Amino acid sequence: MATKQRGRPRSFDRETALEKAMRAFWENGYEATSVSDLTREMGIGAPSLYAAFGDKRSLFEEVVRVYGVTHGSGPGRALTEEPTARGAIARLLREAADEFTAPGHPHGCLVIHAATNCTTPEVEQALREQRGASLAAIEDRLRQGLDAGELPPGTDTAALTRFVGAVFQGMSQQSRDGASRAELEAVADLAMTVWPQNEPVLPGTRG
Repeated sequence: MATKQRGRPRSFDRETALEKAMRAFWENGYEATSVSDLTREMGIGAPSLYAAFGDKRSLFEEVVRVYGVTHGSGPGRALTEEPTARGAIARLLREAADEFTAPGHPHGCLVIHAATNCTTPEVEQALREQRGASLAAIEDRLRQGLDAGELPPGTDTAALTRFVGAVFQGMSQQSRDGASRAELEAVADLAMTVWPQNEPVLPGTRG
């Protein structure tokens, strides 16, 4: 007589579950996404969620790390791969217009939107620090450009960094409000028109 097999917890693909959790946080923000929202979206029970990911905050922290190397990796690549500071910022903003409006996932930036109405101090602080790190990376690239002579001497790289960050964050919000890729690309192109230019050297002024 065959023995009855003991039931086992239903297995699931962790990577797929993380992607689904990412979409829930991305669409609704951290605070407005409940554990029941997550389990429904991920297709698993609460015990499985806690066993695999810990609590909601731990799951969110892992989601943000995954986002940083997938959907949110564009700015970092632009800053490191482009040979000039201007090229890096132009690419960063143009690619943001594309990524923020791409079909198949929520619009905008998860790290920006997830902080909306967040009342969990640790999560709010972590997201603020991540946004601050992104600004620091932009300013570092601008300083490299300044040192290389790509920017006029005395350029306020801190102010220029804040400007780029404000445009990026504004594009994220506008994408959630329905702005199209073409509209955001126009914003990116217009933003680059304020890029500081070196004064041309006139004949007879050298030396």
